[in-house]
Amino acid sequence: GVRFQVDSTTSPVEKEQPPVAGSNGFQHILPGVGGGYIPGFTLLVQVGRKEGDGLPDGATGAALMVYSSGVDEAEAVRETVAILKQADMAPLDVTGYGTLEERLEQGHDISGDERALMDRALEENAVIVAQMTPFFEDE
Repeated sequence: GVRFQVDSTTSPVEKEQPPVAGSNGFQHILPGVGGGYIPGFTLLVQVGRKEGDGLPDGATGAALMVYSSGVDEAEAVRETVAILKQADMAPLDVTGYGTLEERLEQGHDISGDERALMDRALEENAVIVAQMTPFFEDE
């Protein structure tokens, strides 16, 4: 995957996206001329501890599997980091695993449930945390 540096000083930014229509795997075709699309990306985010983060007692942090839309992977990372900060989480590191097509080309096994969450992230222009694995001191 591709690693992205998380800047602790970055403030949350709202992104304006045109409405999307139609679904083609983990990307949505935009209406109008040009045939542009908004792809969806799979990200692995490591978070540290922060007061009010909702992680279990005794956890030192967590790994989050996230699905996010964006015009490119860097935008999906920025949006994900901003949303996690708004949710009182402390993102430390993000690894990008690409679009659905890129993951399939790499041989990833992607379930129907996972595809449904990817589609939901696109339909709702959302950041969806699909899985959270807390870390503990003895791991």
